[in-house]
Amino acid sequence: MTDVEAILENARYLRGVRPVDPEEIYEYVEGRPHPAVVRRTLREHAFELGLREREDGCFVPVEAGAVEPTFDGVERFPPEYAARFEELLVDRYGTGWPDGDAGDRLRARIDRLKEAYFADEAVTYDADTAAAYGLYHLPDYYAAAGYVLDELGRAGLLDRRLRVLDVGAGTGGPALGLHDYLPEETLVDYHAVEPSAAADVLEGVLAATRPSFDVTIHRRTAEAFDPEDGYDLVVFGNVLSELDAPADVAARYLDALADDGTLVALSPAEERTATRLRAVERRLLDRRPAATVYAPTVRLWPDAEPDDRGWTFRREPDLETPAFQRRLDEAADGDGTYLNTDVQFAYLLVRTDGRRAVDYEPDPGAVARMANMDDHVTERVDLVGLKLSPNLADEGNPLFKIGDGSETVDHYAVLARESVLNEALARAAYGALLRFENALVLWNDDEAAYNVVVDAETVVDRLG
Repeated sequence: MTDVEAILENARYLRGVRPVDPEEIYEYVEGRPHPAVVRRTLREHAFELGLREREDGCFVPVEAGAVEPTFDGVERFPPEYAARFEELLVDRYGTGWPDGDAGDRLRARIDRLKEAYFADEAVTYDADTAAAYGLYHLPDYYAAAGYVLDELGRAGLLDRRLRVLDVGAGTGGPALGLHDYLPEETLVDYHAVEPSAAADVLEGVLAATRPSFDVTIHRRTAEAFDPEDGYDLVVFGNVLSELDAPADVAARYLDALADDGTLVALSPAEERTATRLRAVERRLLDRRPAATVYAPTVRLWPDAEPDDRGWTFRREPDLETPAFQRRLDEAADGDGTYLNTDVQFAYLLVRTDGRRAVDYEPDPGAVARMANMDDHVTERVDLVGLKLSPNLADEGNPLFKIGDGSETVDHYAVLARESVLNEALARAAYGALLRFENALVLWNDDEAAYNVVVDAETVVDRLG
């Protein structure tokens, strides 16, 4: 029997002296276990030892502190992951997988996934459905994860040692996005909860990750899995809308966070699922009063909660078309039905330590709150709000959803005339805090919403 503790003791000693080499440690352990056994033991205990495995097979300490991200957006789904995913398709369907019966089955499953989504019907994920889901969604979910994680990374809220629980991990888009967002020197103890056949795809694509990204897959449902506590990230990637009691499940997993951890939830940008995410957010905060929204829908007024429709989403540049999507599409009519390169998503970041991306409290004597906007219709007012959408207008004046966390109906900033004094409205990033001076408030009967008109007399500044 291998003396595990002896291996670990030697590793603890050597980690402060030089790189830990399994080819060296085995000589100091009774019974001289094979170096491969030593390496496996070190991998299994890497997180507790604070060691990451280098490409040369040696283990080195992970530095303390937050990661220093280099994220600059996502242009494409990485070719190495695309090749790995296509290998899985070839293994299952053969080299001609886009054509013939296999291609027809996969396209039919994508069609069915779309139909079920818009009909709000449950989907059973067998092997064909899991493959179709990966074909259509791996790239955009990969990209969305990177953009959302950057909210935390830029704020110094992701350590170089991370415990991650990915609930409803699916075919691995968010997991791969997490892996690539984090610098190579990060040590990750990654756990996925996925009960369906998607776990087979997940296992296959994660085989391409680096050694310091340790993967454990739990083939259980989110409701049945009993999480430990102390996770730095708990991720729900496009899964909460599929649960029967999403707020209850999210509340239970919120308790699994470390004191300075973050619950990350993603959903499609489409109105039904995006507004469901906000409903879950509000019920979750009701169940866990100590929780706060870190981003994007920060409550600026300390005594208020939003009660609007809550349709807010982020849009980023389209991806290059992945080769596997192009082949699947061209084997049919080639009309783009099976291409999915849009990067649009809703998201939620919740913490229990009181941290917020926007640490600001309005002065009630200086600005109007959106909950009281009915008192100011046809008047010009000063107010503050978060930018909570891209430009929503297909034509005409640019239109942006805004919110301050007190609104009971939707508010939209309408850019009637752009000037150097108000250009911050169009240029500010999603989630930015803006101050509006001398904006005209109107009621929009057609949309049952308030329009905050930004014209040549209006000044818009970004705060913070």
